[in-house]
Amino acid sequence: MIPSPLGASRTTVRPLYALIAPDGHVPSVEPGWTKAQAFVLVSAGLGARLTESLYVLEAGGQGKGQTGDDEHFYYVVDGVCGINGRELKAGGFAFLPPGVKFDLTSKSGARVLLFAKRYEPVAGSTAPEAIFGEEKKVKSEPFLGDPSAQLQALLPDNIAFDMAVNIFTYAPGGTLPFVECHIMEHGMLILEGAGVYKLGDDWHPVEKGDALWLAPYCPQWFVAMGKTPARYIYYKDVNRAPRLG
Repeated sequence: MIPSPLGASRTTVRPLYALIAPDGHVPSVEPGWTKAQAFVLVSAGLGARLTESLYVLEAGGQGKGQTGDDEHFYYVVDGVCGINGRELKAGGFAFLPPGVKFDLTSKSGARVLLFAKRYEPVAGSTAPEAIFGEEKKVKSEPFLGDPSAQLQALLPDNIAFDMAVNIFTYAPGGTLPFVECHIMEHGMLILEGAGVYKLGDDWHPVEKGDALWLAPYCPQWFVAMGKTPARYIYYKDVNRAPRLG
């Protein structure tokens, strides 16, 4: 990444959203991680109720710890990574419930995305068990019947889960069918391609490597641009009533 000599960047932070372009990604060090850089892209510092981090592991890199009261969703962006003894290649993912250990290793290097949030239990249901999967084995469905916008739901849709993680794949020119404005919060990473995101009253070009945070009730709309499909993975909170106060 070549920095602009004039300080120009697509990175933008507003009360209801943030676009963190790769030229603004700054690494940090976290306890329990060795031969690894942590890029904390979304956090409570923005007003978010989730954390979105990108871990870049060198060959022999490792991260260990406990989920505590949180739940973790890991997605392997590229490379090969072991998560709690399970080998995952690019497109592999793991959901870890609260109260369990996490142990990530990579012999050859990997980039791993994390969505984490405090788990909200619900009466009559227990926390979900760990899940391991592969994106390529998850069926895609036309979003609201539009074949140019394909949606893959990586986690089960049942009341035990209070988070969803999905992948959208848009054909060139494909769009969200309307401007959404909803209670769900999003964390997002653009995986492939490029497009334009309407966030609030602003229009932003986005491309591979961009991270986004969308607060509840941020108006949002997307169109894929260019000659290749655009893909992004995103988190949203689901299946819980809003809190008062």
